[in-house]
Amino acid sequence: QVQLVESGGGLVQAGGSLRLSCAASGRTFSRSAMGWFRQAPGKEREFVSGISWRGSSSYYADSVKGRFTISRDNSKNTVYLQMNSLKPEDTAVYYCAAGTTYYSPISHDTRDYDYWGQGTRVTVSS
Repeated sequence: QVQLVESGGGLVQAGGSLRLSCAASGRTFSRSAMGWFRQAPGKEREFVSGISWRGSSSYYADSVKGRFTISRDNSKNTVYLQMNSLKPEDTAVYYCAAGTTYYSPISHDTRDYDYWGQGTRVTVSS
């Protein structure tokens, strides 16, 4: 059974930092792009960041560029999202996603990801 399990969410004050982790089990995603999305109450799920299978390329939503950093450790089948200078508008449930197409480009589209985690909640207080 394939699982993506996020951790690291929580409550933080504006300006603070959190590091999210997403551990995959049941299969390896070392040759697939992975991404982070988020969904705030009453809003659609949106792309936050993505990373190529080798970790050599990454993309960020304009709203998080310069503050968030995505990385991966294929030996641990894990992807991370370091979030610095957090703002109240970053409050959302954050989801990890993985594709199954080998060597696929990073996608902003939820439809290009086949597996999703259950989400971890991030709340940033002002």
